Amino acid sequence: MPGPMGGHGGRFSTAKAKDFKGTIKKIITYIGGYKIGVIAVMICAVLSAIFHIVSPKILGKATTALSGGLMGKITGTGGIDFDYIGKILLTVLALHLVSFVFSMIQGFTMSGITQKLCYKLRRELAEKINRMPLKYFESRTYGEVLSRITNDIDTFGNGFNQSVTQLITSVTTMIGVVIMMLSISPLMTLITLLILPVSLTFISLVMKKSQKYFKQQQAYLGHVNGQVEENYSGHLVVKAFGKEKDVIAEFDRTNATLFESAWRSQFLSGLMMPVMQFVGNLGYVGVAISGAFLAIRGSIEIGDIQAFITYVKNFTQPMQQLAQVTNMMQSMVAAVERVFEFLEEEEEDQITVNAVPVENVKGIVDFKHVRFGYDPDQVIIKDFNAHVNQGQQIAIVGPTGAGKTTMVKLLMRFYDVNGGSIELDGHNLKAYNRNELRNAFGMVLQDTWLFKGSIMENIRYGRLDATDEEVIAAAKSAHADHFIRTLPGGYNFELNEDATNVSAGQRQLLTIARAILADNPVLILDEATSSVDTRTEHRIQKAMDNLMKGRTSFVIAHRLSTIRNADMILVMKDGDIIEQGNHDALMEQQGFYAELYNAQFA
Repeated sequence: MPGPMGGHGGRFSTAKAKDFKGTIKKIITYIGGYKIGVIAVMICAVLSAIFHIVSPKILGKATTALSGGLMGKITGTGGIDFDYIGKILLTVLALHLVSFVFSMIQGFTMSGITQKLCYKLRRELAEKINRMPLKYFESRTYGEVLSRITNDIDTFGNGFNQSVTQLITSVTTMIGVVIMMLSISPLMTLITLLILPVSLTFISLVMKKSQKYFKQQQAYLGHVNGQVEENYSGHLVVKAFGKEKDVIAEFDRTNATLFESAWRSQFLSGLMMPVMQFVGNLGYVGVAISGAFLAIRGSIEIGDIQAFITYVKNFTQPMQQLAQVTNMMQSMVAAVERVFEFLEEEEEDQITVNAVPVENVKGIVDFKHVRFGYDPDQVIIKDFNAHVNQGQQIAIVGPTGAGKTTMVKLLMRFYDVNGGSIELDGHNLKAYNRNELRNAFGMVLQDTWLFKGSIMENIRYGRLDATDEEVIAAAKSAHADHFIRTLPGGYNFELNEDATNVSAGQRQLLTIARAILADNPVLILDEATSSVDTRTEHRIQKAMDNLMKGRTSFVIAHRLSTIRNADMILVMKDGDIIEQGNHDALMEQQGFYAELYNAQFA
């Protein structure tokens, strides 16, 4: 069911990543700016692995020397050469220390690159959001979008940081170990390598089965976040309508799908480790038997058997790491694919060639045969025509669903018209740069938006370079100064995240003060006084009348008493203007407007 805040549910595809190889290529292209760092990481990882690989064979010489010395002691032909063994141990220690240093450098560098990539992705997502059309956010829950910025980027960062270094280290280790094993015994190496096709077959089967569940897991994680966010922000609505059981049932269904996909993906990936260990143990058995046979024949030394067993362990361990890397990469690709999908979404056209400047906008607005529908097949504005002179106060009234707020969205170019045109000062709105156009409009909406911060900061959001005195003057014009000064700290009073520590009417006063401070040439007031009492509404109306002098203003109102002084009233019904004129003229017509007005005072 739809969420209390208007979000809609929806089922995500359970298919695996749409383009696994393509996404990997995008990642490689994306890290192109960090080539030097990545190359340094690769070199350090390879050197660290090499120094680590060489040490077992050298350490095997110490075992051989020790066993030979013990045998000599028993037979009386010699003793243990501790100086020689000591030099070997110091050499091995030095090799491990050098390997550790390169590993530290590699880890430090890789962490820096990963965090820079995550920072870049988050910044691009934040910038992308500002270029996205409004219809994108109206068709998705907040949590789904938020999940791409938080969960998906975190999953990518963790997976990328670990998988790249482990991949390089594991491949280098496996190649190096094979070379060292061949130098000891080709026969024993062959026995060890027989486990490789078994492991690769198992890994490929797990990848094939688990990828779709990793994709589903990331998708439903965003869906769960969306439900939690909208139900938390709308918990009063949920309680008011007694929908707790329905909300919990819907969450349980989504959470069950998330649980199922997470369980399956983790179970399948979790099979890798025990199977790989089992295959590795088979390798140990084969090495022990063949090594003993070769040592008896004198083909290899005792120390070589010890070194070879260490190499077998070093060979199976990177195979296990590769299995883990495969697991991480599946989750990483599934997550970053969703991020790239968002970055590739259709954007609004921000820049217009030879754009008309907005610095001297007068506020003359013309609606010429405007036709629009959120769905082109379902037109809600059929043929809207109106001319608005500079400085006029235009009221737009009509029943719910008549298209009043839609006209405001078109005026602000949140949407573009399907037919006809809207002109500002004789220029089509499309002739202006979109962001610059919106700077010409000041808005006060029915749904107030305030952020966590002081009242001073919230009002100053209308014009960031405003002085404290200008902010206070705007608050006085909006009749907000008195209640602000009664709060602890006055203008420094801290609003919480949802600004619920002040009343709904007070929140509306603050947004009106913000619009007054912005001082835009065109004003849009969408039910701006709907949340205040009648007495406060009367005071605000006087402030609004002063504010709107000399400015073109569009007022959407259900309380028709607030727009009696409007220069022109546009009466809308079913997407068309059915009446227009001032209050007295419309009342004389005894038409639809008169019915609406009289109904409010019946």
